[in-house]
Amino acid sequence: MLPTIDGRLSRPAISGTIVALMVGVAACAPAGTADAAADPPYRPISVSMADKTIVLTGRDLSIDQVVDVARHGAKVALSPEARQRSADAYGLLLEAAAEGVSVYWFNRGSGSGREKYIFTGDPLSPANKSMLESRQLAIFRRGALAGLGPEIGEEEIVRAMLVIRANTMSFEAASPQLTERLLDLLNRRITPVVQSRGTVGEGDLGPFTNVGATMVGAGTAYYQGVRMSADEALKAAGLAPLAPFGADDSELESTNAYATAQAALLVHDAREALSWADLTYAIDLNGMNSSISPLSQPVQANRPFKWLNWNASRVLDMLRGSYLFELDEQRIIQDPESLRASSIRQGSAWQAWAALRDDVLIQMNSSDHNPAVRVDASPGDSWELASPQLLQFYVKGGPRSNGKHGFIFSNANWDPYPMANQIEAFTIALANMDIAVSQRMLRFTNTFFTVISPPPEVPGEPGRFGVSQGSDIDSAALMQEIKGLINPVPPEGNALIQTVEDLQTQTRLKVRRARQAVDDTVDLLAEDLLTGTYWLDLRKGQNPGRRFGSSPNSVWTAFRGVIPFKGDGAAALKQPIHEIAAEFIRSHPADEFYPNNNREPESVNRRHINE
Repeated sequence: MLPTIDGRLSRPAISGTIVALMVGVAACAPAGTADAAADPPYRPISVSMADKTIVLTGRDLSIDQVVDVARHGAKVALSPEARQRSADAYGLLLEAAAEGVSVYWFNRGSGSGREKYIFTGDPLSPANKSMLESRQLAIFRRGALAGLGPEIGEEEIVRAMLVIRANTMSFEAASPQLTERLLDLLNRRITPVVQSRGTVGEGDLGPFTNVGATMVGAGTAYYQGVRMSADEALKAAGLAPLAPFGADDSELESTNAYATAQAALLVHDAREALSWADLTYAIDLNGMNSSISPLSQPVQANRPFKWLNWNASRVLDMLRGSYLFELDEQRIIQDPESLRASSIRQGSAWQAWAALRDDVLIQMNSSDHNPAVRVDASPGDSWELASPQLLQFYVKGGPRSNGKHGFIFSNANWDPYPMANQIEAFTIALANMDIAVSQRMLRFTNTFFTVISPPPEVPGEPGRFGVSQGSDIDSAALMQEIKGLINPVPPEGNALIQTVEDLQTQTRLKVRRARQAVDDTVDLLAEDLLTGTYWLDLRKGQNPGRRFGSSPNSVWTAFRGVIPFKGDGAAALKQPIHEIAAEFIRSHPADEFYPNNNREPESVNRRHINE
């Protein structure tokens, strides 16, 4: 017989895992992008911001702050207001049970056990307190056995999910010791070993049960990047195992922070990729000796799409001072469509990126927890709250809540579909941008557009112009992979947990594909950078007095410092030029070459305030 914890059978969890596996198989990405069968090598972070502390308020955590904590080791602290809000919610939870109010996943069971009482009366009575302590500890310890491998191989993903959960958990009824332990994991750099699968995308229960196990000293963790038992990691950090209480399993696990963490990293990395797409586009326009009329203000005014107009203006700004604004009798009147329309594709990708960013910011600065705890909410606040049905969930207030009143409602807030939809929409927009990038590269092989022919540096290989020229084959191979990543994950509805949970979002699969698409886009842009800078050298050879604009010139000069155009330096390269170009992009933020990179169009309010 399968083991249980207070009536929580293992079988539903196993069936959910099987469904997650089958959906993953049905929605499988192209070869090379699926989860590996074995655990990947562990990649610890490089701590460079240990002296920085991010104050979590629950309302204004930014993407950059997530990255500072996740990738660079910044520490975290809760604001006094956030800490008090959490304490008030915890007090209301205890008071609700004492008043006889039914609370999902606390005095009532969860999932198919929601109609069963776990206990009745005051949770702090001796009998109930002892039962809750032993029950919570058993649940947390069992988390070491949960989930489905391979293990998450990147420390930054686990740290990102921890900081987002610490921020959103300030709205939940977590015990003070659970709140503190979540901060401890980040600040002492105790990183739980977390299984990458085992969530169906409607709440990331599996990954956070792994986190809970580490908190009580069960399972395995990394301390300062070194693998050891969780118990040893706690001891090394000078911490005792957590003593969870109340509904701490619910407060920790009921969240989409695993998917949201990866979405936040996606938004950060995608912004860099899009910024580099604009830089390489400006370089390509110089390399092709292009007509820049499609970017001009009158043309853009004819179709006032905000992000398209912004992108055209931005690329023009990068080109300011370029020879393209001078009259040239050899310049053809109209470029290939891929060059003319790149700002449209790139502006559209930026638009999709902004929509995704806005939803990620809402997701990581609000509560997606079930149940929802609203301290100080009153029956008179809204007409439905005074109805007999909802009044049964009203907590009048008493000693456990320091007199505070409020409501505790079961809900469906853990459905992350606004964010999940935008992840797929962005992936599609990115692929449609990439096809323009790949096609404009190929047009450099056609003298109808370039007018001039490159020197035959590689005899017998038409279209291959030397060490600094990108490869047609490489870009075609990358596009094959990118195209496969835009296929939507099929909608899923499997009746799990005795048919209680019957929808699955599979956000994990969607965000994994999107992150792979961004990585592939950077590789594609590396090919574009090789091609575009090669043609800058040729255009400079035509006329040494030519200028390319401040940003393209800065990129070209810096890039030539690592990959020379020709000569002994090029012959001495020991690494494939594509790898060098891709590493150049990844290690050089676009801000280095375009100081106005952070400017955006006058836009919508990007922050949702949970008030």
